[in-house]
Amino acid sequence: PVFVGMNGSAIVNFSCVIYNISFMNCTWQAGKNAPGDTQYFLYWQNSRDDKEMECELYLKDENGRNTGCRFQNVTINSEKAYFLVNGSSKDSLIQFHDEYIQLYKIEKLMSPTNITVTFDEIKNNYIIQWQRPQISHSNIDKCFKYEIHIKYK
Repeated sequence: PVFVGMNGSAIVNFSCVIYNISFMNCTWQAGKNAPGDTQYFLYWQNSRDDKEMECELYLKDENGRNTGCRFQNVTINSEKAYFLVNGSSKDSLIQFHDEYIQLYKIEKLMSPTNITVTFDEIKNNYIIQWQRPQISHSNIDKCFKYEIHIKYK
């Protein structure tokens, strides 16, 4: 691929995480050779059928430079989402960064809910029950594995 723009001006360390079912944060750092006035802009497309959208709520550093984005109402599709971060500067052309991400791989799961512990006096054992966390892209229970840590006092 032909990269137009100054080497080292594209963003680095791009990453995104989905949390609370439908919120997504993406963050990045400015390229080491980006001029001081460089401003970055994030565009993304959830699936091929969706239109490309620019970030609505940028996260900024102390110099007012966009270094992240907050999304809400994110739905996870089975295909990969496309992310593009380009930049502008009055001094030089800025290289862009783009990548495809499968959103379900970056979802941070909620904790299980309605956890109850009961003691069965007849069998002399404890019964621990819970509801699986809600996730946005699947209702399949077999996706989950649980681990219980019991601390005796």
